[in-house]
Amino acid sequence: MDESGGARGTTGLRARAGAAAVPLGRAAGEFTGTVLGLVTAALTLVWAAASLLLLAAALVRPSARPRTRDALSRWTGKLCDLDLARLERWTGCAVRARPGTAHRAAYLLLRLPLALVCGYLAPSAALLVAVFLGGAALEAVTGTGTSVPVSLPGARLSVSSVNLGLAVGLVVLAAVWLVAALASAVDRSLARRLLGPSHEDLLNRRIDELTQTRSGIVRAVDEERRRIERDLHDGVQQRVVALAMLLGRAQRGTDPERTAGLLREAHTESRILLDELREVAWRVYPTALDTLGLEAALTEVARRSPLPVAVRSDLPAPPPRELAAAVYFVARESITNAVKHAGAGEVIVHVDGRGGVLDLRVLDDGRGGADPEGSGLTGLARRVQALDGTLSVHSPAGGPTTVHAALPLPDEQRIRSPHAPGDR
Repeated sequence: MDESGGARGTTGLRARAGAAAVPLGRAAGEFTGTVLGLVTAALTLVWAAASLLLLAAALVRPSARPRTRDALSRWTGKLCDLDLARLERWTGCAVRARPGTAHRAAYLLLRLPLALVCGYLAPSAALLVAVFLGGAALEAVTGTGTSVPVSLPGARLSVSSVNLGLAVGLVVLAAVWLVAALASAVDRSLARRLLGPSHEDLLNRRIDELTQTRSGIVRAVDEERRRIERDLHDGVQQRVVALAMLLGRAQRGTDPERTAGLLREAHTESRILLDELREVAWRVYPTALDTLGLEAALTEVARRSPLPVAVRSDLPAPPPRELAAAVYFVARESITNAVKHAGAGEVIVHVDGRGGVLDLRVLDDGRGGADPEGSGLTGLARRVQALDGTLSVHSPAGGPTTVHAALPLPDEQRIRSPHAPGDR
Protein backbone atom coordinates (compact mmCIF):
# COMPACT_ATOMS: atom_id res chain seq x y z
CA MET A 1 0.00 0.00 0.00
CA ASP A 2 1.21 3.52 -0.79
CA GLU A 3 2.61 5.26 2.29
CA SER A 4 1.00 8.58 1.43
CA GLY A 5 -2.35 6.88 0.94
CA GLY A 6 -1.96 5.11 4.27
CA ALA A 7 -1.08 8.38 5.98
CA ARG A 8 -4.11 10.09 4.45
CA GLY A 9 -6.31 7.20 5.52
CA THR A 10 -4.98 7.39 9.07
CA THR A 11 -5.47 11.15 9.15
CA GLY A 12 -9.04 10.73 7.91
CA LEU A 13 -9.81 8.15 10.58
CA ARG A 14 -8.38 10.45 13.26
CA ALA A 15 -10.45 13.38 11.98
CA ARG A 16 -13.65 11.33 12.00
CA ALA A 17 -12.85 10.02 15.46
CA GLY A 18 -12.25 13.56 16.71
CA ALA A 19 -15.49 14.77 15.14
CA ALA A 20 -17.38 11.94 16.81
CA ALA A 21 -15.73 12.71 20.15
CA VAL A 22 -17.05 16.29 20.15
CA PRO A 23 -20.79 15.38 20.42
CA LEU A 24 -19.96 12.66 22.95
CA GLY A 25 -17.96 15.10 25.05
CA ARG A 26 -20.72 17.69 24.81
CA ALA A 27 -23.35 15.14 25.80
CA ALA A 28 -21.25 14.05 28.78
CA GLY A 29 -20.76 17.69 29.78
CA GLU A 30 -24.46 18.48 29.56
CA PHE A 31 -25.32 15.36 31.57
CA THR A 32 -22.77 16.22 34.25
CA GLY A 33 -23.90 19.85 34.29
CA THR A 34 -27.52 18.79 34.70
CA VAL A 35 -26.66 16.50 37.60
CA LEU A 36 -24.69 19.27 39.30
CA GLY A 37 -27.60 21.59 38.54
CA LEU A 38 -29.73 19.39 40.79
CA VAL A 39 -27.27 20.13 43.59
CA THR A 40 -27.49 23.89 43.04
CA ALA A 41 -31.29 23.56 42.81
CA ALA A 42 -31.31 21.86 46.23
CA LEU A 43 -29.15 24.71 47.57
CA THR A 44 -31.62 27.14 45.98
CA LEU A 45 -34.45 25.57 47.96
CA VAL A 46 -32.44 26.01 51.16
CA TRP A 47 -31.64 29.60 50.13
CA ALA A 48 -35.32 30.35 49.41
CA ALA A 49 -36.46 28.93 52.75
CA ALA A 50 -33.76 30.84 54.64
CA SER A 51 -34.63 34.03 52.76
CA LEU A 52 -38.30 33.73 53.71
CA LEU A 53 -37.37 33.24 57.37
CA LEU A 54 -35.03 36.24 57.32
CA LEU A 55 -37.62 38.42 55.62
CA ALA A 56 -40.22 37.41 58.20
CA ALA A 57 -37.78 38.24 60.98
CA ALA A 58 -37.05 41.60 59.37
CA LEU A 59 -40.76 42.43 59.36
CA VAL A 60 -40.86 41.83 63.10
CA ARG A 61 -37.60 43.68 63.79
CA PRO A 62 -37.19 46.68 61.45
CA SER A 63 -33.74 47.42 62.88
CA ALA A 64 -32.46 44.15 61.37
CA ARG A 65 -33.50 45.04 57.83
CA PRO A 66 -30.13 46.45 56.64
CA ARG A 67 -28.27 43.36 57.87
CA THR A 68 -30.94 41.09 56.37
CA ARG A 69 -30.68 42.86 53.01
CA ASP A 70 -26.90 42.58 52.98
CA ALA A 71 -26.99 38.90 53.92
CA LEU A 72 -29.56 38.05 51.26
CA SER A 73 -27.63 39.96 48.62
CA ARG A 74 -24.40 38.18 49.56
CA TRP A 75 -25.95 34.70 49.59
CA THR A 76 -27.80 35.31 46.34
CA GLY A 77 -24.61 36.44 44.63
CA LYS A 78 -22.57 33.46 45.82
CA LEU A 79 -25.22 30.91 44.86
CA CYS A 80 -25.74 32.52 41.45
CA ASP A 81 -21.97 32.64 40.80
CA LEU A 82 -21.73 28.96 41.77
CA ASP A 83 -24.39 28.01 39.24
CA LEU A 84 -22.85 30.19 36.52
CA ALA A 85 -19.50 28.48 37.15
CA ARG A 86 -21.29 25.16 36.61
CA LEU A 87 -22.68 26.39 33.28
CA GLU A 88 -19.31 27.65 32.13
CA ARG A 89 -17.42 24.52 33.15
CA TRP A 90 -19.78 21.88 31.79
CA THR A 91 -21.82 23.55 29.02
CA GLY A 92 -19.41 26.21 27.73
CA CYS A 93 -21.82 29.09 28.42
CA ALA A 94 -19.72 31.80 30.07
CA VAL A 95 -21.96 34.56 31.45
CA ARG A 96 -20.76 37.41 33.66
CA ALA A 97 -23.78 38.52 35.66
CA ARG A 98 -24.39 42.25 35.75
CA PRO A 99 -24.67 43.92 39.19
CA GLY A 100 -27.95 43.62 41.04
CA THR A 101 -29.65 41.09 43.28
CA ALA A 102 -33.09 41.02 41.62
CA HIS A 103 -31.86 39.48 38.32
CA ARG A 104 -29.84 36.84 40.15
CA ALA A 105 -32.73 35.90 42.42
CA ALA A 106 -35.10 35.68 39.42
CA TYR A 107 -32.66 33.36 37.63
CA LEU A 108 -32.34 31.06 40.65
CA LEU A 109 -36.10 30.86 41.18
CA LEU A 110 -37.09 30.45 37.50
CA ARG A 111 -34.77 27.48 36.99
CA LEU A 112 -36.27 25.66 39.99
CA PRO A 113 -39.36 24.09 38.30
CA LEU A 114 -37.40 22.26 35.60
CA ALA A 115 -34.72 21.28 38.12
CA LEU A 116 -37.38 19.79 40.39
CA VAL A 117 -38.79 17.79 37.47
CA CYS A 118 -35.31 16.52 36.62
CA GLY A 119 -34.73 15.69 40.28
CA TYR A 120 -37.94 13.67 40.34
CA LEU A 121 -37.11 11.78 37.14
CA ALA A 122 -33.42 11.17 37.93
CA PRO A 123 -33.90 8.31 40.47
CA SER A 124 -36.43 6.57 38.21
CA ALA A 125 -34.11 6.84 35.21
CA ALA A 126 -31.15 5.56 37.22
CA LEU A 127 -33.19 2.61 38.46
CA LEU A 128 -34.39 1.71 34.96
CA VAL A 129 -30.88 1.90 33.53
CA ALA A 130 -29.51 -0.24 36.36
CA VAL A 131 -32.27 -2.84 35.99
CA PHE A 132 -32.17 -3.24 32.21
CA LEU A 133 -28.49 -2.74 31.43
CA GLY A 134 -27.28 -4.38 34.62
CA GLY A 135 -29.66 -7.31 34.19
CA ALA A 136 -28.64 -7.75 30.55
CA ALA A 137 -24.97 -7.70 31.49
CA LEU A 138 -25.51 -10.20 34.29
CA GLU A 139 -27.44 -12.60 32.05
CA ALA A 140 -24.82 -12.29 29.32
CA VAL A 141 -22.02 -13.15 31.77
CA THR A 142 -23.81 -15.98 33.53
CA GLY A 143 -25.50 -17.33 30.41
CA THR A 144 -28.93 -17.29 32.01
CA GLY A 145 -30.64 -15.31 29.29
CA THR A 146 -34.07 -16.40 28.19
CA SER A 147 -36.36 -15.82 25.26
CA VAL A 148 -39.06 -13.23 25.77
CA PRO A 149 -42.18 -13.55 23.58
CA VAL A 150 -43.27 -10.28 21.99
CA SER A 151 -46.73 -10.01 20.48
CA LEU A 152 -47.22 -7.50 17.68
CA PRO A 153 -50.27 -6.96 15.46
CA GLY A 154 -50.16 -9.85 13.00
CA ALA A 155 -46.87 -11.29 14.30
CA ARG A 156 -45.38 -13.07 17.28
CA LEU A 157 -41.63 -12.67 17.96
CA SER A 158 -39.22 -14.24 20.38
CA VAL A 159 -36.48 -11.84 21.57
CA SER A 160 -33.50 -12.59 23.75
CA SER A 161 -33.83 -11.03 27.20
CA VAL A 162 -30.22 -9.81 26.91
CA ASN A 163 -30.94 -7.93 23.68
CA LEU A 164 -34.23 -6.61 25.01
CA GLY A 165 -32.56 -5.31 28.18
CA LEU A 166 -29.80 -3.63 26.18
CA ALA A 167 -32.32 -2.01 23.82
CA VAL A 168 -34.56 -0.67 26.58
CA GLY A 169 -31.57 0.49 28.60
CA LEU A 170 -30.15 2.39 25.62
CA VAL A 171 -33.54 3.99 24.95
CA VAL A 172 -33.69 5.15 28.57
CA LEU A 173 -30.14 6.54 28.28
CA ALA A 174 -31.11 8.44 25.11
CA ALA A 175 -34.15 9.87 26.90
CA VAL A 176 -31.92 10.89 29.83
CA TRP A 177 -29.55 12.67 27.45
CA LEU A 178 -32.43 14.50 25.74
CA VAL A 179 -33.79 15.68 29.09
CA ALA A 180 -30.29 16.76 30.18
CA ALA A 181 -29.80 18.67 26.91
CA LEU A 182 -33.19 20.37 27.34
CA ALA A 183 -32.44 21.34 30.95
CA SER A 184 -29.01 22.65 29.95
CA ALA A 185 -30.49 24.71 27.09
CA VAL A 186 -33.12 26.21 29.42
CA ASP A 187 -30.46 27.12 31.99
CA ARG A 188 -28.30 28.78 29.33
CA SER A 189 -31.25 30.70 27.90
CA LEU A 190 -32.31 31.95 31.36
CA ALA A 191 -28.75 32.99 32.20
CA ARG A 192 -28.38 34.94 28.96
CA ARG A 193 -31.75 36.67 29.20
CA LEU A 194 -31.74 37.52 32.91
CA LEU A 195 -28.06 37.97 33.76
CA GLY A 196 -26.45 39.22 30.60
CA PRO A 197 -25.14 38.01 27.25
CA SER A 198 -22.60 35.21 27.12
CA HIS A 199 -19.14 35.54 25.61
CA GLU A 200 -20.44 33.83 22.48
CA ASP A 201 -23.31 36.30 22.20
CA LEU A 202 -20.89 39.20 22.63
CA LEU A 203 -18.60 37.79 19.94
CA ASN A 204 -21.52 37.38 17.52
CA ARG A 205 -22.66 40.92 18.28
CA ARG A 206 -19.11 42.16 17.74
CA ILE A 207 -18.92 40.37 14.38
CA ASP A 208 -22.16 42.05 13.30
CA GLU A 209 -20.85 45.46 14.39
CA LEU A 210 -17.56 44.95 12.54
CA THR A 211 -19.43 43.88 9.41
CA GLN A 212 -21.59 47.01 9.50
CA THR A 213 -18.70 49.38 10.27
CA ARG A 214 -16.58 47.81 7.53
CA SER A 215 -19.24 48.47 4.89
CA GLY A 216 -19.77 51.92 6.41
CA ILE A 217 -16.11 52.87 6.25
CA VAL A 218 -15.97 51.72 2.62
CA ARG A 219 -18.86 54.07 1.81
CA ALA A 220 -17.17 56.85 3.77
CA VAL A 221 -13.94 56.37 1.79
CA ASP A 222 -15.87 56.47 -1.49
CA GLU A 223 -17.63 59.68 -0.44
CA GLU A 224 -14.29 61.22 0.55
CA ARG A 225 -12.81 60.32 -2.82
CA ARG A 226 -15.75 61.92 -4.62
CA ARG A 227 -15.33 65.08 -2.53
CA ILE A 228 -11.62 65.26 -3.38
CA GLU A 229 -12.43 64.75 -7.06
CA ARG A 230 -14.94 67.65 -6.94
CA ASP A 231 -12.37 69.88 -5.24
CA LEU A 232 -9.76 69.06 -7.89
CA HIS A 233 -12.20 69.39 -10.80
CA ASP A 234 -13.98 72.55 -9.72
CA GLY A 235 -10.99 74.38 -8.27
CA VAL A 236 -7.49 73.18 -9.13
CA GLN A 237 -8.29 71.94 -12.62
CA GLN A 238 -9.92 75.24 -13.61
CA ARG A 239 -6.89 77.14 -12.31
CA VAL A 240 -4.53 74.89 -14.29
CA VAL A 241 -6.56 75.47 -17.47
CA ALA A 242 -6.52 79.23 -16.90
CA LEU A 243 -2.75 79.18 -16.30
CA ALA A 244 -2.15 77.14 -19.46
CA MET A 245 -4.23 79.60 -21.49
CA LEU A 246 -2.31 82.60 -20.14
CA LEU A 247 1.02 80.98 -20.90
CA GLY A 248 -0.16 80.02 -24.39
CA ARG A 249 -1.27 83.59 -25.11
CA ALA A 250 2.05 84.90 -23.83
CA GLN A 251 3.95 82.43 -26.01
CA ARG A 252 2.06 83.43 -29.14
CA GLY A 253 2.20 87.21 -28.47
CA THR A 254 4.52 89.57 -30.36
CA ASP A 255 4.07 92.67 -28.20
CA PRO A 256 6.72 92.55 -25.40
CA GLU A 257 4.67 94.75 -23.08
CA ARG A 258 1.52 92.63 -23.54
CA THR A 259 3.56 89.45 -23.09
CA ALA A 260 5.02 90.75 -19.84
CA GLY A 261 1.50 91.54 -18.58
CA LEU A 262 0.33 88.01 -19.44
CA LEU A 263 3.32 86.54 -17.63
CA ARG A 264 2.52 88.61 -14.55
CA GLU A 265 -1.06 87.32 -14.67
CA ALA A 266 0.26 83.77 -15.09
CA HIS A 267 2.54 84.24 -12.09
CA THR A 268 -0.39 85.48 -9.99
CA GLU A 269 -2.51 82.57 -11.20
CA SER A 270 0.25 80.09 -10.31
CA ARG A 271 0.44 81.44 -6.77
CA ILE A 272 -3.33 81.11 -6.41
CA LEU A 273 -3.09 77.57 -7.82
CA LEU A 274 -0.36 76.72 -5.31
CA ASP A 275 -2.52 78.00 -2.44
CA GLU A 276 -5.48 75.93 -3.65
CA LEU A 277 -3.31 72.83 -3.94
CA ARG A 278 -2.12 73.34 -0.38
CA GLU A 279 -5.73 73.83 0.74
CA VAL A 280 -6.84 70.60 -0.93
CA ALA A 281 -3.88 68.69 0.50
CA TRP A 282 -4.63 70.12 3.95
CA ARG A 283 -8.24 69.02 3.68
CA VAL A 284 -7.17 65.52 2.63
CA TYR A 285 -4.73 65.05 5.52
CA PRO A 286 -2.75 67.71 7.39
CA THR A 287 0.95 67.03 7.83
CA ALA A 288 0.84 68.88 11.16
CA LEU A 289 -1.19 66.00 12.59
CA ASP A 290 1.81 63.68 12.23
CA THR A 291 4.62 66.15 12.81
CA LEU A 292 3.23 68.39 15.58
CA GLY A 293 0.33 66.42 17.02
CA LEU A 294 -3.44 66.69 17.43
CA GLU A 295 -3.48 69.94 19.42
CA ALA A 296 -1.32 71.74 16.83
CA ALA A 297 -3.50 70.47 13.97
CA LEU A 298 -6.67 71.68 15.71
CA THR A 299 -5.01 75.02 16.38
CA GLU A 300 -4.27 75.30 12.66
CA VAL A 301 -7.96 74.61 11.89
CA ALA A 302 -8.92 77.35 14.33
CA ARG A 303 -6.47 79.76 12.69
CA ARG A 304 -7.89 79.13 9.22
CA SER A 305 -11.51 79.45 10.34
CA PRO A 306 -13.31 82.77 9.70
CA LEU A 307 -15.02 82.35 13.11
CA PRO A 308 -13.33 82.70 16.50
CA VAL A 309 -12.45 79.14 17.55
CA ALA A 310 -11.11 78.34 21.02
CA VAL A 311 -9.17 75.07 21.36
CA ARG A 312 -8.90 73.58 24.85
CA SER A 313 -6.79 70.45 25.10
CA ASP A 314 -6.07 68.15 28.05
CA LEU A 315 -4.07 65.28 26.60
CA PRO A 316 -1.66 63.57 29.03
CA ALA A 317 -0.03 61.73 26.11
CA PRO A 318 -0.28 61.87 22.32
CA PRO A 319 -3.11 59.58 21.19
CA PRO A 320 -2.56 56.92 18.51
CA ARG A 321 -2.46 58.23 14.97
CA GLU A 322 -5.76 56.70 13.83
CA LEU A 323 -7.63 58.08 16.85
CA ALA A 324 -6.05 61.51 16.44
CA ALA A 325 -7.04 61.55 12.76
CA ALA A 326 -10.65 60.65 13.56
CA VAL A 327 -10.92 63.37 16.22
CA TYR A 328 -9.29 65.91 13.90
CA PHE A 329 -11.72 65.28 11.02
CA VAL A 330 -14.75 65.35 13.34
CA ALA A 331 -13.62 68.69 14.77
CA ARG A 332 -12.87 70.16 11.34
CA GLU A 333 -16.20 69.08 9.85
CA SER A 334 -18.06 70.43 12.88
CA ILE A 335 -16.32 73.79 12.58
CA THR A 336 -17.05 73.88 8.84
CA ASN A 337 -20.74 73.18 9.47
CA ALA A 338 -20.86 75.92 12.11
CA VAL A 339 -19.36 78.37 9.61
CA LYS A 340 -21.52 77.41 6.62
CA HIS A 341 -24.89 76.52 8.11
CA ALA A 342 -25.25 77.45 11.77
CA GLY A 343 -24.63 81.20 11.63
CA ALA A 344 -22.51 80.81 14.77
CA GLY A 345 -20.47 83.58 16.33
CA GLU A 346 -18.05 81.38 18.29
CA VAL A 347 -16.91 77.77 18.41
CA ILE A 348 -15.28 75.92 21.32
CA VAL A 349 -13.28 72.71 20.77
CA HIS A 350 -12.46 70.68 23.87
CA VAL A 351 -10.30 67.52 23.75
CA ASP A 352 -9.71 65.33 26.78
CA GLY A 353 -7.67 62.15 27.02
CA ARG A 354 -8.31 61.05 30.58
CA GLY A 355 -10.48 58.24 31.90
CA GLY A 356 -9.42 55.79 29.15
CA VAL A 357 -11.35 57.69 26.47
CA LEU A 358 -10.30 60.25 23.88
CA ASP A 359 -13.19 62.67 24.26
CA LEU A 360 -14.01 65.50 21.82
CA ARG A 361 -16.71 68.12 22.23
CA VAL A 362 -17.34 70.85 19.65
CA LEU A 363 -19.82 73.54 20.76
CA ASP A 364 -21.14 76.45 18.73
CA ASP A 365 -23.68 79.16 19.56
CA GLY A 366 -25.45 78.96 16.18
CA ARG A 367 -29.09 78.48 15.31
CA GLY A 368 -29.03 74.70 15.79
CA GLY A 369 -31.08 72.18 13.84
CA ALA A 370 -28.08 70.23 12.55
CA ASP A 371 -29.01 66.98 10.81
CA PRO A 372 -27.06 64.01 12.26
CA GLU A 373 -27.96 62.04 9.11
CA GLY A 374 -26.23 64.51 6.82
CA SER A 375 -23.59 63.14 4.48
CA GLY A 376 -20.68 64.80 6.28
CA LEU A 377 -21.63 63.73 9.80
CA THR A 378 -22.65 60.25 8.62
CA GLY A 379 -19.23 59.65 7.11
CA LEU A 380 -17.57 60.86 10.30
CA ALA A 381 -19.82 58.59 12.38
CA ARG A 382 -18.72 55.60 10.30
CA ARG A 383 -15.07 56.54 10.78
CA VAL A 384 -15.57 56.79 14.55
CA GLN A 385 -17.56 53.55 14.77
CA ALA A 386 -14.81 51.71 12.92
CA LEU A 387 -12.57 52.56 15.91
CA ASP A 388 -15.17 51.34 18.46
CA GLY A 389 -16.17 54.91 19.22
CA THR A 390 -19.45 56.80 19.28
CA LEU A 391 -20.53 60.07 17.68
CA SER A 392 -23.58 62.02 18.82
CA VAL A 393 -25.05 65.37 17.80
CA HIS A 394 -27.26 67.47 20.07
CA SER A 395 -28.64 70.38 18.08
CA PRO A 396 -32.07 71.63 19.18
CA ALA A 397 -33.76 74.35 17.17
CA GLY A 398 -32.36 77.70 18.26
CA GLY A 399 -29.08 76.12 19.38
CA PRO A 400 -26.59 75.62 20.74
CA THR A 401 -25.10 72.62 18.91
CA THR A 402 -22.80 70.06 20.54
CA VAL A 403 -20.96 67.39 18.59
CA HIS A 404 -19.56 64.72 20.89
CA ALA A 405 -17.14 61.97 19.85
CA ALA A 406 -15.73 59.38 22.26
CA LEU A 407 -13.10 56.82 21.27
CA PRO A 408 -11.57 54.24 23.64
CA LEU A 409 -7.83 54.57 24.15
CA PRO A 410 -5.48 51.56 24.18
CA ASP A 411 -4.85 50.00 27.58
CA GLU A 412 -1.33 51.42 27.83
CA GLN A 413 -2.71 54.96 27.46
CA ARG A 414 -5.63 54.63 29.88
CA ILE A 415 -5.23 57.23 32.65
CA ARG A 416 -7.82 57.40 35.34
CA SER A 417 -9.64 60.66 35.68
CA PRO A 418 -9.15 62.38 39.07
CA HIS A 419 -12.95 62.35 39.37
CA ALA A 420 -13.39 58.67 38.49
CA PRO A 421 -15.25 56.47 40.97
CA GLY A 422 -13.03 54.76 43.44
CA ASP A 423 -10.53 57.58 43.82
CA ARG A 424 -12.11 58.94 46.88
